[in-house]
Amino acid sequence: MSNTLRSLRALADPTRLRIVSLLEREELSVAELQEVTKLAQSRISTHLGLLSESALVIVRRDGKRSFYRLNPDATLVAGDIIHLAIRGARELPEFDEDQLNLKRVVTLRSDQATAYFNRIAGRFDRTYGPGRSWQAFGHLLLRILPPLVVADLGSGEGLLAELLARRSEKVIAVDNSEKMVAYGSRRALENGIQNLEFRLGDLQSPPIEAGSVDIVILSQALHHAEKPNEAILAAARILKPGGMIAILDLARHGFEQARQLYGDLWLGFSEADLHKWLEQSGFSDIDISQVAKEEQPPHFETLLVTATR
Repeated sequence: MSNTLRSLRALADPTRLRIVSLLEREELSVAELQEVTKLAQSRISTHLGLLSESALVIVRRDGKRSFYRLNPDATLVAGDIIHLAIRGARELPEFDEDQLNLKRVVTLRSDQATAYFNRIAGRFDRTYGPGRSWQAFGHLLLRILPPLVVADLGSGEGLLAELLARRSEKVIAVDNSEKMVAYGSRRALENGIQNLEFRLGDLQSPPIEAGSVDIVILSQALHHAEKPNEAILAAARILKPGGMIAILDLARHGFEQARQLYGDLWLGFSEADLHKWLEQSGFSDIDISQVAKEEQPPHFETLLVTATR
């Protein structure tokens, strides 16, 4: 088989077009390609093998990791085929999401703090230690945070809001359930928490003055919003300049029963959608990380998203 036919055969697959388009932008490892495309590692490795055999892609070893990039010394004909493949990739439905995910992955590559925390988190529950728990760590971290004005949107009964109020200057808890607001307000009064205020309202138009809070928290609330992009835009509105949004929510999943069991409107979110909505709302320094994965089916994954206004 001629080199030209081999190159054409190697690129006669939409997934390989996606990979070539990504490698045009960045040198990437298999794990990074997996994070961007959400495909299985074995599938990506198979496609990379075919591209490497056709001399369209070359590999660089760095310790135990391998990084792939387009072959800068590809023949003139192969180069023309690669450019055509990149044009074809732009017509694929996954192209825009791939590009957003690529931007996020490249940013995370340099985030050594995140990588270190992930290693620590992975070791935390391996061995028992008396008195050592995430609950205790959480209380410790709350004590050393600076006093801030916090909006807890979709607060529910206010468990997180109560914890935050122990350190914050003020916490405004917003929920669209009259019963939840009444319950939370009663608990705050009974416990003497004077800097915690519950308000009845919607995520997409919280009853909070514009530019008045330091941090907006959406903890497992965004998937209950009819229009999550508008909820993020509303969060931007109420934040002070330089304020931060923090979102804890589920990664995209296929557990349809969540709609009936938990009243979820959205079956989680893709990192690309969250990144896009934050950028469109004027946020910067966007960081999205998986911070938990349940061991039991349906194996819900939790994303932690932070960004600056």
